[in-house]
Formats: sequence, structure tokens, C-alpha cells
Amino acid sequence: MTKHFFRNLTIAGLMAGGSTMAMTAGATAADLGEKVVKPGLPVMTAFNPWMIRVRGIGVIPGGSNRVTLGGAGIAGAKVDMTDSIVPELDITYFFTPNIAAELILGTTPHTAKGKGAIAGLGTLGKAWLLPPTLTLQYHFTNFGAFKPYIGAGVNYTLFYGEEHGALNQFKVDHAAGLAVQVGFDYMLNKNWGINFDVKKLYLRTTARGNLPGGPVRAKMHLDPWIIGAGVTYKF
Repeated sequence: MTKHFFRNLTIAGLMAGGSTMAMTAGATAADLGEKVVKPGLPVMTAFNPWMIRVRGIGVIPGGSNRVTLGGAGIAGAKVDMTDSIVPELDITYFFTPNIAAELILGTTPHTAKGKGAIAGLGTLGKAWLLPPTLTLQYHFTNFGAFKPYIGAGVNYTLFYGEEHGALNQFKVDHAAGLAVQVGFDYMLNKNWGINFDVKKLYLRTTARGNLPGGPVRAKMHLDPWIIGAGVTYKF
């Protein structure tokens, strides 16, 4: 009987020692900040909301639909704004994996040229266009590395750095408008990808200046297309 007693006591001691070691190991892991994952539970990954893109963009504006000299319309006269290609930066913030807001930052030079009945005037003037545009986007996330999106928002275009040509005191009015877009990112890995994006701005403004015969005004329906491609970086 004494033999059985000591054998049971030894087994109980070993079990207690094993439990103590397990508890000590668990406490040490917790003290060291190790992540303990329970079997069967998904591992949560951190969601970083920021994305930036660097693109080359082409800005393709339209022209005027009405030109006046001294208040009277000039039949067949038109003013066109030239296209421009420049670098551009945009910053995107994701509220959720699907909903994001994008702000584009870039500036482009353009030349106003006389067309039709005033083609002989040539270059009417030059100006820089700064069109900060904010869009709210929906990103589709069920296509793997291919991540298309659509968006709509607002734009406020500033014209600055005007230079006169045939028109003295050449000036283009600032203007606000709406914007729509479609595009996609193709992610090469967790952080890097390539991007293609098309925006349409609905932008109406007035270009003005002076000729010896009187003041000239052109009602401009610019409505530019902004077409870009570049590199995506997701934080």
C-alpha cells in the first residue's frame, strides 16, 4: 500500500510540474509580446487607408462655341485650347476597402488659338491651368490583383500666368465644375501596382482680351478629358 501511495504522489507531482511549465511558458510569451493565435480563428491584418499615385497625364480640352467683338457675335469664329502632357500626383484615402476619396494635383500649360473666321490672328494668349479635383470612388475588390474603380466629384479650375498674344490683357476666368472618372489599379504585390485612369471634367469659362476694334470675349466649353497612366503605391 505504501508503494502505491508514493507512485501516485510521484505522478501527481509530474502533472503539476507540467502544468506549471505550460503556464510559465504562456506568461513568458505574453511578456515578450508574442502574438498567440488560437486554432480556428482568422488572423486579422492591419488596414492602411493611404495610397498615392504618380502619373503622366494628357489634358485634352475643347474650345469655344461663341466669340464676340465689342459685344457683337463673330460668325464662324472659334477659340481652341491646345492639349498638354504633364506629370501629376494624386492622393487617395480609403474609408473602407471599397469607398475612397481621391485628390489630384497637377498643373498644365495651354495656348488659346483663333480658328475659323479668326484663324488669321493665330495665338490669342497663353495660360496655365490648375484643376484640383476631388472625387468619391467605389473600388471593386473581388477581381484579385485587378482592382477597377469608378468615381464622381467636384473640380475648381484656376487659370494663372496668362500671357497675351494677339489679344492684349488676355485673361481666363476661374471656374467650378463636375468630374466623373473610371480607372483601375493592377497590383504587382502588396504595395506596388500600375494605374490607368480617365476623367472627364465639365468646365465652362470665359476667355477675354482686347483688339484694336474692341474687347473680345469667348465663351469656352472646355470640358477636358484627363487621361493618365502611372505607378501606384499602397501603404
